Amino acid sequence: MAKKQHSSAKRRVRPVDDIQLSRESWKVFQIMAEFVEGFERLSAIRPAVSFFGSSRMASDHPYYRLAERIARELSDAGFSIVSGGGPGIMEAANKGAFEGKSPSIGLNIQLPHEQQANEYQDVSLQFNHFFSRKVMFVKYACAYVVLPGGFGTLDEFAEILTLVQTEKTQRIPIILVGSEFWRGLIDWFHNSLVGLETIGQEDVDLFQVLDEPKAVSEAIFAHYAGRSFEPSAEERERMMQL
Repeated sequence: MAKKQHSSAKRRVRPVDDIQLSRESWKVFQIMAEFVEGFERLSAIRPAVSFFGSSRMASDHPYYRLAERIARELSDAGFSIVSGGGPGIMEAANKGAFEGKSPSIGLNIQLPHEQQANEYQDVSLQFNHFFSRKVMFVKYACAYVVLPGGFGTLDEFAEILTLVQTEKTQRIPIILVGSEFWRGLIDWFHNSLVGLETIGQEDVDLFQVLDEPKAVSEAIFAHYAGRSFEPSAEERERMMQL
């Protein structure tokens, strides 16, 4: 039987587009600038809690009001509040912090639609790249508070679970707010992921589900009972590899 002949066109390598390559190479400096500005402006905000949730919830929605109450409770307790800086739950978190005693931080992202910076930010940063923005959410957070949201919220939730599970970052409280909203996802974790052993039973214990502002603040303080909100030297070194 004759050997199959490969088309020479299949093996042909397209020439490098020098202009495109140059543009992509220079993007490295824009990415560096985002990291440097983030590190310089956020290094003093600890302790901080990162908030996530839908950008599409109006100010009269119960979850918006709940996010605002939780953020105000934590702000008055001494936590800076970090959100994505946009509308919806992000705005609610910034608003609660803005009216509280601690700084309100917005990590804004340039998007074709949906994202418009809210007015309740003491510190406002602009990002073009999701990955550099994600590092800022994790690097300075001593807790994550995740309210109902869409793909972006699920992405951030999965990101912090993965980082904690793989010990790329310190163990921090990861709190889902809204038990009714999250019930289906948690059941799927237990029935499908644990059931198929794609995660361990202990991985489901990396987060907890709460509904009341006071319970959220109590859970965070309980986690840090007997230790500092500041990461240890070992944890700090680990987080250098995020």
